Amino acid sequence: MTAPRRRTRAFLLAGILIALLIAGVGSYYANSSPDGLEATAAEQGFDSTARDSATAGSPLADYATAGIDSARLSGGLAGVVGVLLVLALAGGLVIAVRRRDDRAAVATHD
Repeated sequence: MTAPRRRTRAFLLAGILIALLIAGVGSYYANSSPDGLEATAAEQGFDSTARDSATAGSPLADYATAGIDSARLSGGLAGVVGVLLVLALAGGLVIAVRRRDDRAAVATHD
């Protein structure tokens, strides 16, 4: 493996670890007040018309993990799972695009 490739891999690994650390630890310290949309709805007086989303009963709803009683652990775990899901989706997309590009390159050389 060449040095630039090794540095790129180390940089990506460090970025992933930092993202997991922020998601796992930093999520506990996140602001618990309502987001801008909820705050505006409350100011304008139509917050009572809000309905739960279709995913309100999902295992990671409301930035928490269902079945975990500790708020710190529940929020941290939800953050880590979220980061891992995004990494898996982004990684899958990168792999799909690279395979498509590889196939196109082979087809143009034939």
